[in-house]
Amino acid sequence: MSTTDNTKADPADTVDGGLGEAGAQLSTAPVEDGGQDAAPAGIGVIGWTRWFWRQLTSMRVALILLLLLSLGSIPGSLVPQTQVDPMKVAQWKRTHEFWVPAAEKLQLFDVYTSFWFSAIYLLLFISLIGCIVPRTWQFVGQLRGRPPGAPKRLKRLPAYATWRTETAPEEVLAHAGAVLGGRRFRTETAGDAVAAEKGYLREAGNLVFHIALIVMLVAFAAGQLFKSEGGKLVLRGKGFSNTLTQYDDFKSGSLFDVDDLPKFSFTLDRFDATFEKTGPQKGTPRDFKAYVTVREGADGAPRKAEIEVNEPLDVDGAKVYLLGHGYAPVVSVTDRNGKVIFKDAVPMLPQDSNLTSSGAVKVPDGYRGKDGRKTQLGFAAWFVPTYAGEGKGTMFSQFPALDFPVLALSAYHGSLGVDSGLPQNVYQLDTRKMQKFPGENGEVFKQKLLPGETMTLPDGAGTVKFEGIERWATFQVSQQPGNGLALAGAVAAIAGLAGSLFIQRRRIWVRAAAGPDGVTVVELAGLGRSESARLPEELAELAATLHDKAPTAPDPVEETVEGERG
Repeated sequence: MSTTDNTKADPADTVDGGLGEAGAQLSTAPVEDGGQDAAPAGIGVIGWTRWFWRQLTSMRVALILLLLLSLGSIPGSLVPQTQVDPMKVAQWKRTHEFWVPAAEKLQLFDVYTSFWFSAIYLLLFISLIGCIVPRTWQFVGQLRGRPPGAPKRLKRLPAYATWRTETAPEEVLAHAGAVLGGRRFRTETAGDAVAAEKGYLREAGNLVFHIALIVMLVAFAAGQLFKSEGGKLVLRGKGFSNTLTQYDDFKSGSLFDVDDLPKFSFTLDRFDATFEKTGPQKGTPRDFKAYVTVREGADGAPRKAEIEVNEPLDVDGAKVYLLGHGYAPVVSVTDRNGKVIFKDAVPMLPQDSNLTSSGAVKVPDGYRGKDGRKTQLGFAAWFVPTYAGEGKGTMFSQFPALDFPVLALSAYHGSLGVDSGLPQNVYQLDTRKMQKFPGENGEVFKQKLLPGETMTLPDGAGTVKFEGIERWATFQVSQQPGNGLALAGAVAAIAGLAGSLFIQRRRIWVRAAAGPDGVTVVELAGLGRSESARLPEELAELAATLHDKAPTAPDPVEETVEGERG
């Protein structure tokens, strides 16, 4: 038995030199037309349309569009997006005034809904469909067909083996068909040869990968069109109902219907936070957890639930994420007559990792000035959960836990601007139409308070008491209808890519025919889509198995003739 690995054979000689169908259609890749890039096929509008369609549906253009889509996503991560954080967009515009006109023309503040990003997205979608549809039909045709017949010259294939045996050709072919079938080859016996083919899942994986890309594009589009996302700050002991008016901020896709908001509510019962107390990572958060009571529907029974970072609460298709937390000092304000005109927990906005927080106490109603006229009170506030102490530092927290809480207030009176109808930042005090309560050296009257302490305003204008401290947590309620589809597409893409990379498409032929001396000549040959060490190994294993059933015939004995020795 002799085995040959002709991996260095000329590809043109291998495929065209007698193989015919045997070397064709090992792939569903479209056949490239050498002249299609040079000039459009045909004349006029139809010819140009056909040429443009061929270019658009080529795999080369699909890869270019995929690259452009990736590059187009970069500005969306570098420039603040209006749909994500309008306040950051406004701040970016103030600090980069020179670039604002160009950024607005290029729609860099709305990258994912811009005309150019949408154009790339749609062209990629069309290109992938145009690539996949013809390849799918071609692959279906290959599945329905049979392995091609054996070439005339099997020895010209990359892997080849041959030997002579006394076993009948029919028995050799029967053994070969059984062995190949047992190894999950699809076989076809025609004439004096058995043709076998394997590795169709390689092309199936290729198609699955590209179809999965389309699925992910569809999921992305569905997520953008039908999504909803809203944020809400909830004080401990307070609740939230999933209606549009309850949100602090809300954004949704263009096809989202407010009636699609799931009907549920929850109450924040308790919020726990722990921090590293010693070492180089002092102050690093270790655990955040919100304990809530959830009610689904209008008459749903209450149930307890816990929400942690990266462990959202799933309610009727919506996910409730825990985003952040902070402190809300409880402040009470009395007027000149000692009447309490304001008492509430005022959320403070954290400024650093130690929860140094700023905010504003606004008293819009119930207060009258010294002349008896209605006026409004406002207090710019700073809160630190752990104060270093007088003379030991500025008003910055040393640790995020409530070890030494201090509230600093600066007092104003006048117009808060809340009656103008314009939206205001609840964490900032607009003092443009307000006057300072006079303090030392003509500066604004201000004071630091510990829990339970009271600040008395000048001229008997009233008092402000630091009653205590509450906690708050911010939640994001999100509906992303395309997430499940995108996950399925991503998993399918990975599986399809793995199949297209690791599965080898290959064909094997076994020919058995009687030679001139009546002894059976067995030939085995293999052809793969690309060069691989696996094909010669597989052919050698097959040859060894068949050789056990059809062993090599003994060499013929040459008869010597008397008188011809000399």
